[in-house]
Amino acid sequence: MPDRGGGPTGPRIRAGRPSRRVRALLVTLGVLAVLGMAFTMFAGFWTDWLWYRSVHYSSVFTTTLSTKIGLFFVFGLLMALAVGLNIWLAHRLRPPLSAMSMEQQSLDRYRMGIAPYKKWLLLAVTSLVGLIAGASAAGQWRTWLMWVNGVPFHEKDPQFHLDVSFYAFDLPWYRFLLGFGFAAAILCLIAAALTHYLYGGLRVTSPGARATAAATGHLSVLLGIFVALKAVAYWLDRYGLAVKSSDFKATDNWTGLRYVDANAYLPAKTILFCIAVICALLFFATLWRRTWQLPVIGFGLMVLSAILIGGLYPAIVQKFQVQPNEQAKEAPYVQKNLKATRQAYGIDDAEVTEYPGTSQASDKTRLRDQVDGTASIRIMDPNVVSPTFQQLQQMKAYYGFPDNLDVDRYSKDGKEQDTVIGLRELNLAGIPKNNWINDHFRYTHGFGVVAAKGTEADRKGRPVFTEKNLPSQGDLGSYEQRVYYGEKTTTYSIVGGPQKEVDYSENEREKTTSYQGGSGVNLDNPVNRAAYAVAFNEPQILYSGAIGKGSRILYNRTPKDRVEAVAPWLTIDGDAYPAVVNHRIQWIVDAYTTTNGYPYASRTTLGDTTADSLTATNNSRAVVAQQNRVNYIRNSVKATVDAYTGEVKLYQWDTKDPVLKTWMKAFPDTVKSRSDISPELMAHLRYPQDLFKVQRELLTRYHVPDAQTFLSGSEVWDVPDDPTNDSRSAVPPYYLSMRMPDQKAKTFSLTTTFTPSGRDNLSAFMAVDSDPGTSDYGRIRVLKLPTSTTVDGPKQVQSQFNSESAIAETISLLSRGHSKVEYGNLLTVPLDGGLLYAEPVYVRGGSLKYPLLRKVLVTYEGRTAFKDTLDEALNEVFGVKSSTTPPETGTTSPPDTGNPTVKQALEDAHKAYDAGQQALKDGPDWDAYAKAQKQLADALKRAEDAQSKVEKPNSTGKNADKDAGGTGGGKGDKAGGDTKS
Repeated sequence: MPDRGGGPTGPRIRAGRPSRRVRALLVTLGVLAVLGMAFTMFAGFWTDWLWYRSVHYSSVFTTTLSTKIGLFFVFGLLMALAVGLNIWLAHRLRPPLSAMSMEQQSLDRYRMGIAPYKKWLLLAVTSLVGLIAGASAAGQWRTWLMWVNGVPFHEKDPQFHLDVSFYAFDLPWYRFLLGFGFAAAILCLIAAALTHYLYGGLRVTSPGARATAAATGHLSVLLGIFVALKAVAYWLDRYGLAVKSSDFKATDNWTGLRYVDANAYLPAKTILFCIAVICALLFFATLWRRTWQLPVIGFGLMVLSAILIGGLYPAIVQKFQVQPNEQAKEAPYVQKNLKATRQAYGIDDAEVTEYPGTSQASDKTRLRDQVDGTASIRIMDPNVVSPTFQQLQQMKAYYGFPDNLDVDRYSKDGKEQDTVIGLRELNLAGIPKNNWINDHFRYTHGFGVVAAKGTEADRKGRPVFTEKNLPSQGDLGSYEQRVYYGEKTTTYSIVGGPQKEVDYSENEREKTTSYQGGSGVNLDNPVNRAAYAVAFNEPQILYSGAIGKGSRILYNRTPKDRVEAVAPWLTIDGDAYPAVVNHRIQWIVDAYTTTNGYPYASRTTLGDTTADSLTATNNSRAVVAQQNRVNYIRNSVKATVDAYTGEVKLYQWDTKDPVLKTWMKAFPDTVKSRSDISPELMAHLRYPQDLFKVQRELLTRYHVPDAQTFLSGSEVWDVPDDPTNDSRSAVPPYYLSMRMPDQKAKTFSLTTTFTPSGRDNLSAFMAVDSDPGTSDYGRIRVLKLPTSTTVDGPKQVQSQFNSESAIAETISLLSRGHSKVEYGNLLTVPLDGGLLYAEPVYVRGGSLKYPLLRKVLVTYEGRTAFKDTLDEALNEVFGVKSSTTPPETGTTSPPDTGNPTVKQALEDAHKAYDAGQQALKDGPDWDAYAKAQKQLADALKRAEDAQSKVEKPNSTGKNADKDAGGTGGGKGDKAGGDTKS
């Protein structure tokens, strides 16, 4: 019996072939790898579904997903079928015998090589193009939903007299279909040509005819389809002129038809459409004539016509008809652009009135009395005092405040008070020891609201807190203080399980809690845990003992992220702000509907238009979807996010907006009616900043009523740079309770200023009524200053402040040592024909890590004051004291103003400073300069000692600091020990 490879030790393993055990192991590993990849892809889908279900917006997820899947399969199959059908048809129309030329002999090798795999190759090619086309179509889900659900605007464009909805909803979808058709025609043409060439239907070097009759007919039909699509493109291009952007000296973002478009491009597109239709018919005729002569001639004429009629003719019209008399030719079209732009951005009702800029009043007492009734001048700048809130009210290092606080208004005893407000949010950087349990299980939330009067400071220059301490106490009453959702909460937390969460410390003992809000996704299910372990790349989620019954994972926790996720068709305002409403902390988020298809309305880029000195230093204030180019915007939705439960509610705000109505049809039951807004919530709504910034940018050019002035450019304005900030960015708009000249009472407003283009003097002041409780909400008022006289603008006022010698010396003294002077918001207030400017000045001094209000700058009609309190500054500017008892609108006088020792020391300091400056000028005389500096230091030391003696008796009681707005004494002082961190 022959030996089969065994031997005394048994059968030998055949060389190069793995054993059965190894093969089984490899197969198992391969299956596991495939399952792992499949689960990784599934995890993202599954966690998204769980999150949408947890916030009760699962319909948004299912509608979006089903739309994407439907578009993917429909257009993927259409592309695959079109390409596959043409490959099959080209193969079927192949000639029976190929001429035995060198070219065909070379191709025979390829034909024989792919013959066994023809079906698989056809399937692979069609699948590939289908996948690409389907993925591209799935990205058009917004375009599809807007087209199929579009509602009319009931406004018609001035050129074609079509409803605006055609341009906003229909035209984008038609353009997508056209693009898809072009792609399909080109791919089919390439695939068919290659197949005909491979099987001999097309020849390059072989003798005889270059193409068989079948190949000629097939390719001619495809070319005819391509040219027919080009004809459709020419026809749609006619309507596209109404939303076309072009360069025009009157504006950088011109949209709509101009003279050359209406009188050259429009007829040219119509002529080219007719030529393309004829050319397509000639290509289709080759099915019977079997010759390329006429189609090629027709195609050549079409190309030549496109060059001459579509390019050269409009250039001639522009050169010889428009340029010699441009204003007269363009004026009718500019007028259409003016009207459409103002309508599209909601500035068509803006009231521009003349304002003298100077007061003629001689009664200074009356003027002084008018200030309090005209504006509540805010001396607590929310963009400066955040470090002060942090130092005085942080309480624990694991809490923190946003860099920019917010301005709201609250009522007490029937009087409305402008309030600076911030939440004590979670600050993971301040956790005593960072580890996975601490970061995600124990320290999960912030705690409480901190609020202060915007128009007052205490005698030490600190905010007068109306809500403070831990837990927070004050004017806001009782409310749920835990903050699980906030602007600084960007990581996930796992709550509600066996691991307790830290609230705060009291009497050196930690107070703990367990989340009862019901939001988040339940992790009881091991599949959910595995999915989140993959989604967050954190294996401990899968096996950690800290996760148990009742554990829930919270994520997508910033208000903007949550609103954007549940309403992906909205553009989100950059500034969400908190308010206490019905015993809950609610984040209020403004959201916009936009489109770039409003005919004749000029486009703007949201990221550029909404940028200012605050967004330059704080990216979280930047508007979402920064690079969106739009030419229509509405504040159509007001959204709220509960800081404890994370519940998101969307309210219809603009009941007339057709874009919102379209999205509400696409996603029914996601947006609540405006009537569902409670009166308590309504009291805290306001006009949004980003919309205001877009409108003010447009009004720099579109405030003029007629085309001639617009074209001349003589009335173009600029938004001035922020004079208190080194970023050289636009001044931010300021919320302020004030009264415009035609108003009878103060109202919560959003304000800004304008300067002439290229100059620093003031050209206009703008305010919009921001209180939804009034009938004038959203009313834009612009006070236009005369061009015959000049009124100082913000930069000039700031320069005037800095250049006055007495002010400069005081600033220099305040900046001594390691102290730093910080300028607050420069507020502008129209007053009796003139303009009052007020600016708080803060000092972040020495060992202090936070700014305190030290001075107030005020100027009116060229008179400037720099005093310790707002009242003192106003009294000096007007030369009189108020005849009425004013409300508390500024700092109370610090003790040094009534202490002769302090006064004398400061006078000596001023004299020593002057002597030192004079010594530098004389020579310089360094000995005299050194002597003066010693005298200056001695005087400042005497002032500091005298100040300490005055303050010491007032700080012995436990409630002194509490009354001054500090941490509250007693247990609160102990809790505040961490503020040094």
